[in-house]
Amino acid sequence: MSYIESKMIELETTAPGFSLPDTVTGKVLSLDEITKDAKATVIMFLCNHCPYVIHVNEEIVQLTKDFKEKGVAFVGISSNDVINYPQDGPALMKTHAEAVGYDFPYLYDESQDVAKAYDAACTPDFYVFDEKLKLKYRGRLDNSKPNSGVPLTGADMRSALIAVLSGGTVTEKQYPSGGCNIKWKK
Repeated sequence: MSYIESKMIELETTAPGFSLPDTVTGKVLSLDEITKDAKATVIMFLCNHCPYVIHVNEEIVQLTKDFKEKGVAFVGISSNDVINYPQDGPALMKTHAEAVGYDFPYLYDESQDVAKAYDAACTPDFYVFDEKLKLKYRGRLDNSKPNSGVPLTGADMRSALIAVLSGGTVTEKQYPSGGCNIKWKK
C-alpha cells in the first residue's frame, strides 16, 4: 500500500468540464448536468480497491446523505488503469457503488484526461466547488487514516461545505488528502 498526497491545486480554479459514463446508470453525464442547480459540488477521485477509499466510504455515504438535500451535488470518478487493475473496471464499479451505497454518479475516466485536468494524484482526492464552479476546498475528508484509531467524522469536508453553502470563507488552512496513487496507464 503506497501512500501519496494530493497536489493541492490553486483555490479559485474553475472546475474543468467533462462528459463521462456513469457506471451505475449507463448514461454519459457532463459536469453541467451534474451541477445544474447545485449550490456546491463535491468531486471525488475514488476507486474500488484502495484501502484509503475503503476506509472513508462509510463517511462519504453519510456526507452525501447529510448534504445532498441542502443542494450539494456529489460525483465520484475512477481514473485507474483497468488493464493492470481490473478490480477498478466499470462493471465492478457499478457493483461496488451499489454495495457501498453511493447515492451519486460513479463515473469512469478511461482516458485519464479528467484526472489530469484536475491534477488528481491519489484516491481519495476531494474537491469542493461553489455554485459558480470555483474551487473553495481541496484536501482531506478528515484526519482519520486506516488503522489510525482516529474516528471518521468528515470534519474538514463538512466545515468546507458549511462555509460554501453559507457564503462564508473556507479556512485557508487545508490539508492534503492522502491515499493510493492513481494508477496511470504506461
